[in-house]
Amino acid sequence: MSDSNTTDFTNPSTFILLGIPGLERAHVWISIPFCTMYAIAILGNFTILLIVKRERSLHKPMYYFLCMLAITDLIMPMSILPKMLSIFWFNSREIDFSACFTQMYFINFFATMESGIFLAMAFDRYVAICHPLRHSTILTNCVVVKIGLALVLRGCLLILPYPLLANRWPYCKTNIIPHTYCKHISVVNLACADVHASSYYSLTVTFFAPGMDVFFIAVSYILILRAIFSLPTKKARLKTFGTCSSHLCAVFTSYIPVLFSSVMHRFDNTMPLYLLILMANMYLLVPSMIHPIIYGVRTKQIRDRLLSLFTPRRT
Repeated sequence: MSDSNTTDFTNPSTFILLGIPGLERAHVWISIPFCTMYAIAILGNFTILLIVKRERSLHKPMYYFLCMLAITDLIMPMSILPKMLSIFWFNSREIDFSACFTQMYFINFFATMESGIFLAMAFDRYVAICHPLRHSTILTNCVVVKIGLALVLRGCLLILPYPLLANRWPYCKTNIIPHTYCKHISVVNLACADVHASSYYSLTVTFFAPGMDVFFIAVSYILILRAIFSLPTKKARLKTFGTCSSHLCAVFTSYIPVLFSSVMHRFDNTMPLYLLILMANMYLLVPSMIHPIIYGVRTKQIRDRLLSLFTPRRT
């Protein structure tokens, strides 16, 4: 007699997403802050895009990269939120086999894109501070477009093997994914095969893309700090460093949650599963909400333009 807890299917047509195991009764309540965060993200990022589009003085490389970040922050949460809410509100847990791999692809693609945009913004700050007289000749509109296209191509090529490799494995153990979305490692762990190729490739991409991006961002800021400390007055140093503060805050709010979540997933077996899943959702949703707030508050040009939209003009 076969065990009732096992299945004898191979490559099912659907996966079952459980949502947040252990917090099923709180699913509706959990959806409220998630929806609120994305509503703020939509409002904030669309505001950034509108301000940069309407204000010609902001048609500069720094703000073009900021627009790329805003677009990424609008789209990336959409890769998980609709299905997550259907689980929370309607208990609709099934997701098509191909749809699961598509979701996996877009989550990782936009995460890689965002990391690359942060590197491009760091390069812009390096050129602006260390080579201010050459900034307009180095970072022309054409160069900015090429950088954007290179980031898209890099993301497409690096992430494409994720679903291609995952699609090769036979899934004959179970089709139940204890998560709110098709996280790469959660899916491949269901395969009844040696999935080292997927695991090793995932680690390689993590090192090559975000890892190398963080390294070059750090190098950029070492050179930037060296240039700042060579300035003659404290006021000049603070003013120059202030142009980098928004970017640094955005970098920290993106990389630290991802790093913390990854470490907990790999090395801490004592943390409850529902906390790991909540963190995995938060690092996709929170940065999208926080980034426009950071740039709206800390970037003078955007802050002034934003205030002018809500301040009545004197006649």
